[in-house]
Amino acid sequence: MNEPLHRSPEFSAATAHAAKLSDRSIRTISGRTISGRTISGTDEPATKVRILDAAEKLFGLKGFAATSLRDITAEAKVNLAAVNYHFRSKDILTDAVIERRIQPVNQRRLEMLDAAGPNPSVEQIVEAYLAPLLILKIHKGIALMGRALSHPDQFFERIYKPHLAAIAERFGTALGKALPSLPAKERFWRMQFMAGSMAHLMVLSGALPRMCGSPDTPLDQAALMDRLVEFLSAGLRAPCGASRHPRTKSARNSNSPKPKKRKVNAKV
Repeated sequence: MNEPLHRSPEFSAATAHAAKLSDRSIRTISGRTISGRTISGTDEPATKVRILDAAEKLFGLKGFAATSLRDITAEAKVNLAAVNYHFRSKDILTDAVIERRIQPVNQRRLEMLDAAGPNPSVEQIVEAYLAPLLILKIHKGIALMGRALSHPDQFFERIYKPHLAAIAERFGTALGKALPSLPAKERFWRMQFMAGSMAHLMVLSGALPRMCGSPDTPLDQAALMDRLVEFLSAGLRAPCGASRHPRTKSARNSNSPKPKKRKVNAKV
């Protein structure tokens, strides 16, 4: 296997660029259509940044439904007219908050997958899916994602359908090509396990050094990625169905120790 993409100079440069996109707030999506509405660009990005940061913080703490526009204006220290001017509605603001975190990640995912060529290996597919999310500095959005995951309906409608469904389909197709004998249903579940591993590492990134006994040593993101790609690639390649357990029930029973027969003394 060639050198992992996340260790290449090209990936480092692209990662820095994508991180800037993520932190540039609404400029990333200014002038684009979100949820059927167009957000107009203005010459006041600082106000937009404050509104977006405040909304992201409160959504992470309280959830989408429990956070009001007045909560956001108080946190951002702006008036309600400023929110209406820049975003028109709470729905558009919510979509903008989510997109500024996810869009750079998805963009880099697709770039890495395309860079792997027409027939990427399992390792290259896993790496392209995971590396942008784990290596890009998106720690500010972890609380928001965690809150969304705790409300499955909101996650599905707000995040999965508009931002992740197409990505899942693209990577699922690539995995199907790399693992043609893996049934589609099994591929779906294994991709969920892959996403779960990724979410676990993101949420616990601050605690993992202490959990592994090295509280003063920062996590080596590249080494962590190597471990995760190796582990998940092996899981994706694992046999499925009955071949997972070659011993049948009857075979297991035949190898089980038989209970000893009790001796019965016949009385004459």
